[in-house]
Parts: sequence; structure tokens; C-alpha cells
Amino acid sequence: MLDRYKREISYLRISVTDRCNLRCHYCMPEKDPALLKHSDILTFEEIQQVVSVAVPLGITKIRLTGGEPLVRKDIIKLVSMIADVEGVEDIAMTTNATMLEKFAVPLAKAGLHRINISLDTMDADNFRLITRGGDIHKVFRGIAAAKEAGLHPIKINCVVKGDDRQGAEKVREFGLREGLEVRFISEMDLQTGHFGIVEGGSGGDCRQCNRLRLTSNGKMKPCLFSDLEYDIRELGIEKAIEMALVNKPAKGTVNMMNAFHNIGG
Repeated sequence: MLDRYKREISYLRISVTDRCNLRCHYCMPEKDPALLKHSDILTFEEIQQVVSVAVPLGITKIRLTGGEPLVRKDIIKLVSMIADVEGVEDIAMTTNATMLEKFAVPLAKAGLHRINISLDTMDADNFRLITRGGDIHKVFRGIAAAKEAGLHPIKINCVVKGDDRQGAEKVREFGLREGLEVRFISEMDLQTGHFGIVEGGSGGDCRQCNRLRLTSNGKMKPCLFSDLEYDIRELGIEKAIEMALVNKPAKGTVNMMNAFHNIGG
């Protein structure tokens, strides 16, 4: 399906939860944020239905995000339910990988094809500061498990703050040693509209944007850097997709309504 700027929209990012087991400073507030009620979060059946409606319209690629998607109970079942939808060609996930050692094999068996892992530093102490308490060794074990499970490609998302590239270069070196694809992402700010093109990827290039986003409480969003959103429960799935498509902006501006932990980054 094409938007009004003739961009082919084939990619749906689905946030399955606004919760996370880390508190990265650029994503989650230090104190517990105001989280959604469990009753507001889409059920697996609702998510599968969204995918079932979206695929005949042109969506072929699904990415599961959070928060942290692996904290969603029975996430393996959801992957399997999405994989059962005829026409889904690619299922991916973005994760901090601290729980991936446990989940990599069952995720692959359920139908997950590939995975993106957030890793901003190779230093354990710095990782603990960035994530407010995270254990980098769990991430390394998660990466090893993903390789063993056959998830491919494994991409590393490395957030770079300003011009500080020293730590990022060490992540790049790690990726080269381990056969991982490393992508550098400029630290973004939804409220000021600061974002850039992903180095090593196409994210942030509005001219090539091919995605819509579904929040964990059922809002279809045409753009990360926009307040526009259309409620699938109120409008119906197809109408919400249609409105997101026809109102998708030429480029991102600002988003004053969401935070990274509840929109999927």
C-alpha cells in the first residue's frame, strides 16, 4: 500500500508492552513511569487480528517491540500466533537481550526470524550506569543464545550521544568479531524532534519510511515523531490503518504524547 507521498508501506512495528526490566536514561524515567493498566493493553488475539487485517493491505514485515517485549507473559505464544498468519514474510524483535538466553531457542521455534539487540557500550560499569543497574554479561549470553538458535541476522542497536564515539567504536569492533551487524543511532528526543538517519540502516530517513506503528494500547501511529494516532478499538482495525496511511506526514516533527518506552522506539 502507498501513502500520499508514494512510499510503499509494508512494515508494522507492534509494541506489546510499555514495561521494561531496565531503566535506560534515554528511554525510561529514573522513577517508575505512569504505566498502562493491564486491561488497556492489547490482547494476543487483538494483535493477531491486526496482523491478519494488515497483511492483505500490504504489510509483510512485523517487528515486536516494547518496552521490553520479553517481559510480556507468554511472548512465545504471540510470536507463534503471528507466524500462523498467512502472508507474514518476516518477524523480528527488538530487545535488550537480558532475558534472551532463556527465550532465544523457543522464539526461533515459534517463528521469529531475526533480532535487534540494544547495546551502547562494552564496559560493564558504563552499561550499569546507562541502564541504571543492568548486567552486561546477560546481554552477551543472550547474543550467544541467539546465534545458537539460528536467529539471523543479529543486529546491534548502539545509541550514540552527541559526538561521543569512543564507546561506540568498541561496540563496532565487537560486532566484527562476532559476525553481528552494528548500527549507530543518534540519541533521539521526541519532544524536541531531534532524530537522524541510522548509520548502517535506513531508520530516520523519512523519504524511505515504510512503516506504521501500533502502541501496546491499540493506537495506530503513522510516524514516531508525530502526535497523530488512531484507535483500533474505536475505529476498527482497517479504518485506523487507512487513516494512519493517508495522514502519514512527509517527515517527522515532534511527539508530545508518547515516550520511547510506550511507543517502541
